[in-house]
Amino acid sequence: MVTCKSGYDPREDSILLERQVRLHAKGKVLDMGTGSGIQAIAATQNSRVISVLATDVQKGVINYCKKCIQNPKIKFVQSDLFEKVKGKFDAIIFNPPYLPQELKLRDLTIEGGKKGYEVIERFLNEVNYYLNPNGIILMVFSSLTKKEKVGEFIKNNLLEFQELEKVHIFFEDIYVYLLKKNEFLKKLESKGISNIKYLAKGHRGLLFTGIYKGKKVTIKTKNPQSTAVGRIENEAKWIKRLNKHNIGPKLSFAGDNYFVYEYIDGDFIINYIEKSNKNNIKKIIKQIFNQMFVLDKLKIDKEEMHHPLKHVIISKNKPYLIDFERTHHSPNPKNVTQFCQFLISTSQLLKNKKIEIIKDDIIKSAKVYKSSPNIANFKKIVDLV
Repeated sequence: MVTCKSGYDPREDSILLERQVRLHAKGKVLDMGTGSGIQAIAATQNSRVISVLATDVQKGVINYCKKCIQNPKIKFVQSDLFEKVKGKFDAIIFNPPYLPQELKLRDLTIEGGKKGYEVIERFLNEVNYYLNPNGIILMVFSSLTKKEKVGEFIKNNLLEFQELEKVHIFFEDIYVYLLKKNEFLKKLESKGISNIKYLAKGHRGLLFTGIYKGKKVTIKTKNPQSTAVGRIENEAKWIKRLNKHNIGPKLSFAGDNYFVYEYIDGDFIINYIEKSNKNNIKKIIKQIFNQMFVLDKLKIDKEEMHHPLKHVIISKNKPYLIDFERTHHSPNPKNVTQFCQFLISTSQLLKNKKIEIIKDDIIKSAKVYKSSPNIANFKKIVDLV
């Protein structure tokens, strides 16, 4: 082991990681959080390594390593994670600070935040942009960091891992993982989507964002924990069809068990009502009703419009329906009447905005519309708002 004196002397975790770096490092290497420089040096001793960019958040560490490590393959740069990093790499080495913070004054060399895993989460949320399609990540962390949380961050960022080594030291286990992009991530990148990041998880789907043809998009794929069959394909089919009627987010393209649509930056309906004024709220309600009426005329039932808390996003004073997983043909669709139920359930919130929803009148008009869903009966409902 060759090293220099710095702000972080090599310990068991560094030595454990060093063994794997010697075996697996290749091509262009990024050594993030270089500390003593041990991993950068180890990487250059692998004949497959072309160059090493070694970074650290602490200026003193970088200055000292520049003085005492003379290796033409290694370049040292001060950077807070990827802040000053450019380009893509074949291998990224990361020995993060991973212990939970104990004191108000944080020790950057060992403490990864209040929970211990915050720095790892930041790293994994950004790393894909800097990793070549067949690149690898070598990362060490402790059981004190909460292994299950690290596993969650890995899956959320469409990575897969192999546990290369594990040792037990005193009161903790130390792990070395080899991470790489999973096949779904590589497929999305091959389609021209970049900067892919985890967004949210639903019962049946996982959502990611990315950049496609210069625009931000949302990617939806099946949640591996869901037992539902064919929901993603069903949703993509309906979005494509309903786009012809100016309903739903604009579909970019669909693939096997996933689809991509233009990202909508806005507020869910309740949040919008809480922060908007009376006139804008009334306009949005009427626009949603119009979309519900179109669906009814098409004999399409969206479902869940009686509780559309996360099924309507308002962006630039325009409502967008999302989540068409359960959408289906129906001889008696109930989109308009379900949205009437929603208005009744939020009548107090609307009243706070000086919008009076008279329950009995809405129910009466909804019943008439249900028995005869024509334009005249529909207008009577809308006029009540």
